[in-house]
Amino acid sequence: MWSSRIAFIAAATGSAVGLGNIWRFPYITSENGGGAFVLIYLACIALVGLPIMFAEILIGRRGRMSPINSLRELSTASNANRSWALIGVLGIIAGFMILSFYSVVAGWTLHYAFLYFKEWIGVGASISDPGATFSALLGDVGELTFWHGFFMLMTVGVVGFGVEKGLERAVSLLMPVLLVLLLILLGYGMNTGHFYDAVGFLFKPDWTQVDGAMFVTALGQAFFTLSLGMCAIMTYGAYLPANISIPRTGAAVAGADTFVAIIAGLAIFPIIIANNIDPGSGGPGLIFTSLPLAFGQMPFGIFYGMLMFLLLAVAAWTSSISLMEPATAYLVEATNLSRKKAALIVAGLGWLLGLASVFSFNLWSEVEIVGKSPMDAIDYVATQIMLPVGGLLIALFAGWVLSSKITREELGENMPGWAFSAWLWITRVVTPALILVVLGGILGIF
Repeated sequence: MWSSRIAFIAAATGSAVGLGNIWRFPYITSENGGGAFVLIYLACIALVGLPIMFAEILIGRRGRMSPINSLRELSTASNANRSWALIGVLGIIAGFMILSFYSVVAGWTLHYAFLYFKEWIGVGASISDPGATFSALLGDVGELTFWHGFFMLMTVGVVGFGVEKGLERAVSLLMPVLLVLLLILLGYGMNTGHFYDAVGFLFKPDWTQVDGAMFVTALGQAFFTLSLGMCAIMTYGAYLPANISIPRTGAAVAGADTFVAIIAGLAIFPIIIANNIDPGSGGPGLIFTSLPLAFGQMPFGIFYGMLMFLLLAVAAWTSSISLMEPATAYLVEATNLSRKKAALIVAGLGWLLGLASVFSFNLWSEVEIVGKSPMDAIDYVATQIMLPVGGLLIALFAGWVLSSKITREELGENMPGWAFSAWLWITRVVTPALILVVLGGILGIF
C-alpha cells in the first residue's frame, strides 16, 4: 500500500508528468490558439481525463491485483464475460512498447546532462553547434545503446524494490527535485525580461484557430498526458488505501500534471524568446538544438543547461517507473518469480525492443514499417492506437459492465448522488464518444 494520499498523488503525478509535459504542452498550446486551446484542453481533462482516471483507480483498488487479474475478478463479480481482462493485456503491452522507445529518448537527456556536467567541471568541450552534436549522437549506435541501457537500469532499480521501498521512496524524492528544478528555471525565465512575452505567446487567445482539429489535439493531449489507457494508473490504484477519496485524489493528480506543464512553458519560452530563437520550433528541435543554442548565449548557461536536462531525465524516470510496473506486477502474480527478477525480465525485454528505436537513426535508417521508421511505427501503434482503444474499453467497462454497487462503494459514500450520476453518465456516453472522435481524427476518418 501507499503510505498516504500524498504518496499516491506523487506517484500518479510522476507517471503523468513526462517529457511531453516539458515541451509538448507549451508547444501545442502556442500553435493552437494559446488561451483558447488551454480552455478547451481543461474541458477535455474534465470530460475524458478525470472520468477514465477515476475508473482506472477504482478498478485497481477494488481488484487489488495486476490489471489483468483485477479486470478478470471484477468481471466475474459483475456477472460479465471474463474476456474483459484483455483490456489489461492491451494496456500492459502498450506500456511495454512505450517503455522501449521512451527509454531511448530519456537516454538522450542523460547524455546531454552529462555533456553539460563535463563542461561545467572543465573536462568537456562546449556545445558550440547543437545541431551537429545532436546528429552525432543519433548516429552513434554505441552511445545511444549505452544511455538506453543505463536509463533502463535506473528504472528497474526502483521497480524491483516494490511499492514502499521502491516506488514510493523514489517518487517522494524525485517529484520535489523535479519541482525545485522547474522553479529554479522559472525564476531565471522571469528575469530574462521576456517573461510577459512568453505568457502572451503561450496564453493569448486566438479564437480564429478554434476548429475541429484543435479539439482533436486538445482531447489527445488530455488523454495521453495523464497516462491513461496503459493501466499504469490502474496498477497504482491497486496500492491505494480504502479510506482515501478517489475523486479528490484523481482531481489532484490532473491538477498537478497541468500545473507542471504550464510552469514548464513559462520556464522554457522566456529563455527561447530572449535569445531570438523561434519559439515555434517544438519537439526534439526545441529541446536538443534550440535550447542548447540559448544556453550557449546566456550567463551561467552551462549550469542551467545541466539543470534543464537533469529535469527532463527526472521527468522521464518517474514516467518510466509506471510504464514498467504493470508488466512486473503481472509477472509476479502469474509466476513464482520474485519482484526483482520479474522487473529484470521486463527491463531486459524492453531494452531489446528499444534497440529497434536505437537503430532507427543509423543502422536501420532506410527501414520503413508502413511508411514510418521502426521507432515511429512503435510509437504510432502504442500511443495513438492502443492507448485510445484501451481508454475507450475502460470507460465502457466501468460505465456499463462493472456493478454500480462496486463503483458507488469505491467512489465513496461521501460523493454526492448528483456527482456520482454525472460521472456515470459522462463515463458511459460522453467519454466514449469523445475518444471515438480522437481515434477518427488520428485515423483520418474525419
